Amino acid sequence: MAQDNTFDLSGKIALVTGASRGIGAAVATRLATHGAHVILSSRKAEACEQVAEGIRAAGGSASVLACHIGEMEAIAATFEAITQQYGRLDILVNNAAANPYFGPITETDPGAFQKTVDVNIRGYFFMSSYGARLMATNGGGSIINIASVNGVIPGDLQGIYSITKAAVLSMTKAFAKECAPQGVRVNAVLPGATDTKFAAALVHNPSILKVALEHIPMKRVAQPDEIAGAVLYLASPAASYTTGAEINVDGGYLTV
Repeated sequence: MAQDNTFDLSGKIALVTGASRGIGAAVATRLATHGAHVILSSRKAEACEQVAEGIRAAGGSASVLACHIGEMEAIAATFEAITQQYGRLDILVNNAAANPYFGPITETDPGAFQKTVDVNIRGYFFMSSYGARLMATNGGGSIINIASVNGVIPGDLQGIYSITKAAVLSMTKAFAKECAPQGVRVNAVLPGATDTKFAAALVHNPSILKVALEHIPMKRVAQPDEIAGAVLYLASPAASYTTGAEINVDGGYLTV
């Protein structure tokens, strides 16, 4: 029987933001396992080194590049470095996100509001813009936005975060529609409650978690690696005719 290369990413260059831990680290590791050279990125390069070392130790290919996606200069510098070093980008996973405020929406601090918007909307937008242009020069690629179920059903006490994730869903469709002729596919993954440091206020608070699990048919939270499978599909040739899609990885939360 002929070998199935549907999920083979050999020769592909992938950039994963927020890759120092949690979902980003799991995604970077999964892509590398399937042959991609993965550029792990976060605000501080040192934070990604341990993940990159683990990938290399397992026989994968990985490098590290610092980028704070809330800063326009950092985004521009990141893509300049990728262009100079690799000359191409095949996969972009917009995973880095900000959620500095947990509380009543009417009491949102302007600083927390701006930080959340700068990272989750402006950051995703211009990462996608730079990424799509670079991909188009080499025949196309795949952009995967890590959104959230909160973009569909706003999370309790997570108003501005939920609003920005709803914007990511609209952004995904807008980029997908305009970038398709250049061979650039743009899709979104919507994780539900996931056991990460980012979601610690939910996952590690027994009273809040108990209420949350009542709305999840599978009655548990996800592990980061369970999100990575959906990203692998969207990054791979298996999803060659998939763009503008939203894949829920939420234990059935959005079906309730």
